[in-house]
Amino acid sequence: MEGNAVLIGRRAAALGITGLGIAGLGLAARRAHAGAGLALSGRFQQGGFAIGRTDPGAKVFLDDRQVARASDAGFFILGFDRDAAPLTTVKIASRDGEALRTLQIGRAEYDIQRIKGLRRVYQGKASPELEARMAAETRRKTAAFASHADRDDFRSGFSAPLKNFRVSARFGGQRIVDGRPRPPHYGIDLAAPRGTPVYAPAGGIVTLAETGMLYEGGLIMIDHGQGLTTAYLHLSGVDVMRGQQVSRGQRIGAVGATGRATGPHLCWRMKWRDRHMNPMLMVGAAPPA
Repeated sequence: MEGNAVLIGRRAAALGITGLGIAGLGLAARRAHAGAGLALSGRFQQGGFAIGRTDPGAKVFLDDRQVARASDAGFFILGFDRDAAPLTTVKIASRDGEALRTLQIGRAEYDIQRIKGLRRVYQGKASPELEARMAAETRRKTAAFASHADRDDFRSGFSAPLKNFRVSARFGGQRIVDGRPRPPHYGIDLAAPRGTPVYAPAGGIVTLAETGMLYEGGLIMIDHGQGLTTAYLHLSGVDVMRGQQVSRGQRIGAVGATGRATGPHLCWRMKWRDRHMNPMLMVGAAPPA
């Protein structure tokens, strides 16, 4: 069965449809073992995702590590990192048995800039006060990203957080300066005028809502269930508070240029546990039947 899954994935790649999800080719309808059911849909590529449906409460394993339990309606979410390996294995275990899928993860193309001879500017060591501030903000952001609410708001996919925008920086871009890779850009930048309303692209629980963050300025983070969290950076206004439940389409803030930003835009980020995802791939996603 695993070999068949890989073969189907390779045929999909040859047809140029790796980003559509192998489930669309009928793979998700098959079972590795009699018993537990499993259906998958999504974008099986680096930075992408899989929305799964199985028996309610079933244990979900990714590459032999339990990562979630299916919701009461049987839904679960999996995220594929920017640099995800080409193959990953999904296993479901429930009272009815097990189901196993091997997925081929398509390779994504990123904007890479190679810069040589960049003049280095000595910035000196941060003051103890600044070091303490950065450490405290990092702890709050880490705690917000660690939230794993028992929800499945992701099940119906996402809308874009802005009604009108221009993509000014794509997800995953990276600079390599004098042969040394800099950290990739893990968000997608959506340029829009200052004050443009920002809307929740899906329901969830606000896990962080602050203004005046050193790097992010106005920052909101929302847990959409099972560790899928989105972040909204550089906001000029924050209209929600930590612990608040929000619904899809609800206004949560406004575009700004706060923190480390050179102009008004929304940096939109998405993580599933420790994996960086491209949030635009979730826009318009449909759950499996």
